[in-house]
This record gives sequence, C-alpha cells and structure tokens, in this order.
Amino acid sequence: MAEPGTDRYSHPLGERYASREMQAIFAPAHRYGTWRRLWLALAAAQHELGLPISQQALDEMRSGLDEIDLIKAAEYEHRFRHDVMAHVHLFGDVAPAARSIIHLGATSAFVGDNTDLILHREALTLV
Repeated sequence: MAEPGTDRYSHPLGERYASREMQAIFAPAHRYGTWRRLWLALAAAQHELGLPISQQALDEMRSGLDEIDLIKAAEYEHRFRHDVMAHVHLFGDVAPAARSIIHLGATSAFVGDNTDLILHREALTLV
C-alpha cells in the first residue's frame, strides 16, 4: 500500500489538467516500484545466465516489490546523496538475500532512463 501522497504525481499543472490515472503513473511509488521491477528482471536474467544469484534472492525481491518506505528512502538519500543508491539500500532492507546483487552491473541510467520510457509508454495508453 502506498503512503499518503505517494500514489500520484504532484505538480500544479498536474493538479489542474491531469487525470488521477495519469497522476498515478508518474507517482513516486509507481516510479520506484518500476525501478524494483527492472532490478528484478536484471537479476532474473543474470541468474538464468549463470551468475551466482540465488532463488531466495529472487523470491525476496519479488515479494518486496511494493514495500517502499519513502521516508526511509529520503533518509538513505540524505546519507548517500544519491537517489538510486538510496533505493538500492531500501530494496535490500526488504530483500536481504539480494542485498549484494541489487543493481549488479547496472548504471543509474539503467533504472532512470528505462523507467522514464516505461512510464511514458503507460501514459500514452491514456491519451
């Protein structure tokens, strides 16, 4: 369940002109949930290719996809001064068996750019 205020994108133009469905697509919880789905897809592909990624790690990642504590994320971001690294650590909190392989071999652009493309594709289905 998303925390209050994280289930939709908040911006003056969005408040005036975007539908609730469109705001939900660009909401922080959905954006960071998409990051987690990308990390899971990456880890699953790496597992399939023979990298030492356990099934337990994949299962924990899968079960923690939507457990996103944005307050704790902000604390991590303040500590690391990096949004992606904050969410890597936050995801590791709910998937401890995967902690060392979350984001393995990826760059910040992997989650940032691909998430932007996914969210824009989702948004285009509404227009």
